[in-house]
This record gives sequence, structure tokens and C-alpha cells, in this order.
Amino acid sequence: MSKISILSLMFFAVVFFGKLNISAQNNATNTANTLIQPPYLKPGDTVAIVATSGILKNRTDEINKAKVLLSSWGLHAVIGKHVFNQNNHFAGTDAERWKDLQEAMNAPNISAIWCARGGYGAVRILDKLDFTKFNEKPKWLIGFSDITALHNLMHVKGYESIHAMMCTSLQDENENIPETIETFRKAIFGESLSYSLNGSNYNKEGLVTAPIVGGNLSLLASMLGSDTSIDTTGKILFIEEIGEYKYHIDRMLQSLKRAGYFDQCAGVLIGDMTRVKRNTTPWGSSTEQLILDVLKDYNFPIAFNMPAGHEKDNRALYLGKNVEFVVKKEQSTIKFTNP
Repeated sequence: MSKISILSLMFFAVVFFGKLNISAQNNATNTANTLIQPPYLKPGDTVAIVATSGILKNRTDEINKAKVLLSSWGLHAVIGKHVFNQNNHFAGTDAERWKDLQEAMNAPNISAIWCARGGYGAVRILDKLDFTKFNEKPKWLIGFSDITALHNLMHVKGYESIHAMMCTSLQDENENIPETIETFRKAIFGESLSYSLNGSNYNKEGLVTAPIVGGNLSLLASMLGSDTSIDTTGKILFIEEIGEYKYHIDRMLQSLKRAGYFDQCAGVLIGDMTRVKRNTTPWGSSTEQLILDVLKDYNFPIAFNMPAGHEKDNRALYLGKNVEFVVKKEQSTIKFTNP
């Protein structure tokens, strides 16, 4: 065989098997991005209420209102044994909070796990959780704020979850938070969810269909470098925050950026930035412009004004489920596909 023929065969082999390898990698990525959807709830199902984070001091009224709300939808509620325990900052010791969550994850009669409140503390029990029984019967995890730590864990374990109100959201009268409650109900029962967002001149226009991931910015930044730092490749990153200085927000976004969080991102959805603190040295621009400045090197769509986070109007989002994401200056729309 001539040298030319040998070289031709070698070139063909490299191209052919190289394509196979790339194709296999793409297939692996696609498989990894397909999350398991727990069964939607139906009347007669049972919801476990657990406290994985801050204490529930003087919050029995909200827990009772949560039980009444679930009952009005034909659902049963069981309360974790240690929900009202106190251990300094936390709703019980790490072991007690872990036990309530683990028992809810294991129980075959539980269809959803509703977190009573956020605050801080969920990250302290992440590494102790065992998914053996949960894998046999997946269930929805519901909450926001500090519960972002648990959402991240669910995501890397391959499950969808729901970013939505918690029991303590019911400190407001039901009639004052109608969309918060109604979208929570729709999400757990699997009804269609779609939103039209107020327009913004800060919006970066575009159209993409991809899953939403994310949650509280502080939690996302704190989990960088750990095995519960989520992969944002081909996904829309949702962020919300409360009680931070603008330079804190910038620092956290810069940390995500330096870690490659936005390199393969499909889009960014900005929720409520609540009670932004005023520093003695003014930042010099709006929070919206701060975010755009961090993301100026990327071409994906960016939408502001998602009513989700630490305001009264806190609408439910499926984390890990595909949405049709249309961003325009006048209005943005979010429509979850295949509910």
C-alpha cells in the first residue's frame, strides 16, 4: 500500500472516529440534561412540611394556615417531628433537621416535600442525605431562598423541583398574595404555567427553549467548587436576591462569571432584587445595569422583572423543566413546555 493510501486511511479514521466521539459526548450531555419529573399531586396525596433551615419561632399560625391551604385542595399534611425545635439559629440541630427531611424523602406515602421557611442552614445537611428510597419514589421539593441549596442537590441528582412559596409566606393574608398561592397550586398539580413579564429597556432580546435552573444568588455563589454547583450548559439561569449591597451582588456575579457559569448559558432570568442596601460609597448605576455590565460579553437573552423571590408576588417556577423564553423590550414571556 502506498504512503498516500495509508495517510488517506489514517485521515479517514481520525475524522470518522472523531465524529463518533463528539456525537457520543453530545448524547451524554443531552441525557444528563433530561431530568426526572416527580409525579404531580392529586387529591388525597400527602405533603410533608419540614424545616431545613432557620427557626420557626412564633410561626405556628403560618404552619396551621399551610395545613388548611393544603386541605382546601384535597391534600393531607404531615408535620416533621422537629419543625418547631430550636438550636441557636436553626430549627433544631443539624441531625434533627436532616432526620425530618430524610424521613420525608424515604416515606412511600409522601408525594411532595414543602419547606416551612428559608433563612440559613440547608447546606449543613446536604451531604448527609441518602437518595436510595427517594430514587424509588421521587417527590417534589418546594421552596425558595435558602432552599436553593436543596434545589441544587436535586438538580445534580437528576430531578426537577419547584421554586415557590413556603409556609411562612402565609404570614400575609391569602387575598394579598393570590398569584403566589395560585401558581404554587398549579405547579404541584401539573397545570399549565406561563408568564408575561413587564417590559424593560434593560432586556436583551432573544428567543430560546431551555430548562430553567438557579435560585438565590448568594447560595449559588456559595456552592461554587462543590459537587452541588450546577452545570448551566444550555440552561436559563434564574437569580433573585435580598438584603445585599450592590457591590456584593457584583462580587457574586463576577465569581460566577470567573467560574465559567455563563460561558455556555442559554439565557438569564432576573427575579426580585429586594431591599438592596445603600453603601456609603454609591455604586453609580442601577442594579439592572450592574447585571448587564457583568454579562456584556455574552449573546444570550436576558429578561428582568420576573416576579419571583422575596416579594409578596412570588410566582412558581419549575427548576429543570424546559421553557419557551421570549425576551423583548416591551414584554417577555415564559411558557413551560410539556407540563
